[in-house]
Amino acid sequence: MSSVVIVGAQWGDEGKGKIVDIYTEFADVVIRYAGGPNAGHTLVIGDDKLVVRLLPSGILRPGTLCVLGQGMVVDPTVLVGEIDELKRRGHDDIEARLAISDRSHLILPYHIQIDTLRESSLPKERALGTTKKGIGPAYEDKVRRTGIRAGELRDLKQLTGSVEASLEAWAPVITALGGSVPVAKDIVAELAPLAQRLVPMLTDTSRVAHDALKHNKRVMLEGAQGTLLDIDHGTYPFVTSSSAVAGGAAIGAGIGPNRIDTVIGITKAYATRVGSGPFPTELDDEAGAHLRNVGVEFGSVTGRPRRTGWLDLPALRYASRVNGIDGLALTKLDVLTGLPQIKVCVAYDTPAGRVTDLPIDQLDTPGLTPVYEVLEGWDEPLASARVLDQLPRAARAYVRFLEEAAEAPVFLVSVGPRRAETIVLHNPFVGRAETP
Repeated sequence: MSSVVIVGAQWGDEGKGKIVDIYTEFADVVIRYAGGPNAGHTLVIGDDKLVVRLLPSGILRPGTLCVLGQGMVVDPTVLVGEIDELKRRGHDDIEARLAISDRSHLILPYHIQIDTLRESSLPKERALGTTKKGIGPAYEDKVRRTGIRAGELRDLKQLTGSVEASLEAWAPVITALGGSVPVAKDIVAELAPLAQRLVPMLTDTSRVAHDALKHNKRVMLEGAQGTLLDIDHGTYPFVTSSSAVAGGAAIGAGIGPNRIDTVIGITKAYATRVGSGPFPTELDDEAGAHLRNVGVEFGSVTGRPRRTGWLDLPALRYASRVNGIDGLALTKLDVLTGLPQIKVCVAYDTPAGRVTDLPIDQLDTPGLTPVYEVLEGWDEPLASARVLDQLPRAARAYVRFLEEAAEAPVFLVSVGPRRAETIVLHNPFVGRAETP
């Protein structure tokens, strides 16, 4: 048995798509365990770029079984659209390699309507900056037990009754926000052709995961968003609606926590954030513009410019603690090329004194100031490096500094967007690839 959890160690957008894609060369099964189409994972294969929102990043690996776990919220329209896009690109076996949990919850048009109306009605300082994909309202439905599970697509008559009950609960909210309450039968009529496509893929994915581990298959558990957006451990209330940390993998995939062997945390060599919420190391200068432009820091789902800033080591250590991170995958090191100096937040000055832990509930407190250590930059391109010794001296020093300060070994360094532009130090499915 070998199971690996991939989790974002920042505010999401850490480059999970590429890292999962690399490791899934060695995986038999890839399971998305949380979130929905608010997660855009970008895959670059040669000169071909693909953004997947619901499908696991391992979907491009022939022979890999991909699973949408019960912890997810699934928009049927988006999912069928992704399947059809991949088939247009020549991946005709997608449906044969895809299993969808019949216990995952559906995102329906009124969830998107509510999400949009709410966000638009809030003053700027209170807006959460959601993707308006219906994620929050769908999870609300789930928690208050009025949600629609994917298994109900098997019986459209039953589905109609469930949608009517859900709409009855939401009607006062929709009306108060100035919207019109949709008709359940119209929604189900739109779902009918999608149901015909998706029902054959519905199954008890907890059993799929259990059987894979029982038969010593290699299983990758793929997270969405990032630790600092987790509903419990993130910068609340500016968070997502699901468990984005590694512990959520056991719940969302339907396996026991003792079945998880390795947790890999993904971090950029700097930091980004989309949407509202505290971001103490945020930059609004030439360095921030460099990170955004060179790193192509625009949301893969929304297209919004990402906020950029220096790497936050207290935040990274916090992520390591709450996830139990065994090793780090460092992405976008190449984006730092050309900066004369690189700053890293190593502590915080607070009204009560200096702290090296992340004061996560005080990040927007007046008087809280990041404490930076300044490192030497480099100008040499990194894309051709395949072992650490091929990196410029200053880049190697940056990796070593991060590894020591984050209190977690670096398993992988990404030096470009393509699969090959990667230094693999340790593969959790195979073993150590390079002696650091």
